[in-house]
Amino acid sequence: MGKRVLDGTLGRGGHAQKILEMIGPGGTLIGIDRDAQAVSEVGKKFEGCDGQAIILQKDFRDIGSFFPSLGIEKVDGMLLDLGVSSPQLGDAGRGFSFQQDGPLDMRMDASASLTAEEIVNEYSPESLRQILWEWGEERLARRIVDRILEARQSKRIQRTKELENIIFHAVPKAYRYGRIHPATRTFQGLRIAVNNELEALEVFLKEAPVFLNEGGRLVVISFHSLEDRIVKNSFRDLEKNQMGVVLTKKPVMAAESEILVNPRSRSAKLRAFCKAQRSGS
Repeated sequence: MGKRVLDGTLGRGGHAQKILEMIGPGGTLIGIDRDAQAVSEVGKKFEGCDGQAIILQKDFRDIGSFFPSLGIEKVDGMLLDLGVSSPQLGDAGRGFSFQQDGPLDMRMDASASLTAEEIVNEYSPESLRQILWEWGEERLARRIVDRILEARQSKRIQRTKELENIIFHAVPKAYRYGRIHPATRTFQGLRIAVNNELEALEVFLKEAPVFLNEGGRLVVISFHSLEDRIVKNSFRDLEKNQMGVVLTKKPVMAAESEILVNPRSRSAKLRAFCKAQRSGS
């Protein structure tokens, strides 16, 4: 009771609602998101919380600047859920998904300048291959990029379905009907590049422990191996430097019952860290 907790990725406000219920009267939720639409909708949802909820459009990587600006020295808990929210995926106009046709956008913050369209059409072959190989973990990156380069010579690639079709015909037939759609990894790599997601996570994980009270918990839910590796290594280094203890030696995975209700939770991995308490405190 009476705790201060940061939800660094508001989304639809599901986690934030649970946090508010748990901290009770006297507690404070600081809820942030890069997505102005998410902030607006969650802000309306929590309007009657009598000042218990502070809802802001912020990037969690900027915790080192916006916490002091709010007069917040430390909090008792922090949560990041790094998945793309269902409203973002379901809005064709945001361009996150190839399931619907929309502009090649993929910006979490709609005011940012870089879009997936710019990357696909203007980046060098080497940069495109690096994005798909390193951030998309796409082993057929060279083939896909070659087909993208060929397509963009005749016209600018502007739509998600255009890019999906290019990728689909760039890969071998045996690769087209596998466990995941052949465009999945390319779209992942582009989204990470547009939003600078991995660097943002690394910056946050370096800053966050400074603003965590002794005994406070830092929890991160990741959805692909690149994110999970960063979280795992960051928590391990914090423990090695005697900053606290890792509470999850192995990541917590969704139960089958949860996966049935929410299939996207299949790839979720939760890791938690607890900041050390000084002796006598």
